[in-house]
Amino acid sequence: MKHLNRRIITIGILFIIGVAAVLALLPQTPIDFPDGSAGPLVKISVLAGESGSRIAEDLEKQGVILKASTFVKLAMGDLRSRSISPGLHSLDSHISSKEALRELLDPSRNSGVVRVIEGSAVADVLSTLKASGISGPALKVATPSQFGVQHPLEGFLFPATYSFAVGTTKSQALQEMVRSFVEHISQTSLLSGFGRYSAYQVLTIASLIQIEADSSDFSKAAQVIYNRLKINMPLQLNSTVQYALNARGRIALSAKQTRVASPFNTYLNTGLPPTPISNPGIEAIRAALSPMPGDWLYFITVKPHDTRFTKSFQEFQGWVTLYNNNLANGLFK
Repeated sequence: MKHLNRRIITIGILFIIGVAAVLALLPQTPIDFPDGSAGPLVKISVLAGESGSRIAEDLEKQGVILKASTFVKLAMGDLRSRSISPGLHSLDSHISSKEALRELLDPSRNSGVVRVIEGSAVADVLSTLKASGISGPALKVATPSQFGVQHPLEGFLFPATYSFAVGTTKSQALQEMVRSFVEHISQTSLLSGFGRYSAYQVLTIASLIQIEADSSDFSKAAQVIYNRLKINMPLQLNSTVQYALNARGRIALSAKQTRVASPFNTYLNTGLPPTPISNPGIEAIRAALSPMPGDWLYFITVKPHDTRFTKSFQEFQGWVTLYNNNLANGLFK
């Protein structure tokens, strides 16, 4: 009887091995496109909050990947999949799920990605949105209610990288930037203002130093502005005149330009300009709230990354000469 059982077990094992061998010889159903088989580009729209399974289904339907289930399994085991941004993604077709995930995470393939840089003005942001295909009128964009009154958008579009889904309007995109501004300033004391200056005035100062100084000098540049305001001395900042002339980004001003009739001309007018002149980042805002103590009244960038501060007008004049020489020699190109 024992021999019989042993024979039955042996036969069973041989049967299992035989079945496995037969299955191994049968053609296997592929679960992915092979590497090196990429086809034409395909546009994949990802909506805000869209689930991974819906994205996978669209990828399979559009011929990007072979099986949605393969992508879902990969995404569940890869935390990077949570960073897939809304927008219109340009992906290769007939690629593996692993390659599809990599391309979905590549911002250069997402036309819905919009970057607002520190120091950009509203006009710059509108141009960026247009270049990204985000259209429609910029209507009904509310500025933060915490500031009490309706203000222009300048200063309230928080610098960051945004991802917008297909169909996002210009108004919706701008409102999202304002929402981001409110979220970030909640981590500061901006709404309380600084000394006798209101929150809006501090934001305006932050917009000035964002343009005028390197980040390492923000707090010193802020102190210069406060020092000048205290003694009713004109700020005499090129950046405000350039803003008035729509000549942002230029280095020098002519004597004639410094006489332009504008409330933004801080050569002719004392005090702050009527609104911010740029959208400052969080570092500039924090510096405007925490200026470095000092008696400086003048500062000038004599060459890139070399900004100097002084109380002496005579010393400042010497630096102006150095600046002009460096400008003529192309150091600011």
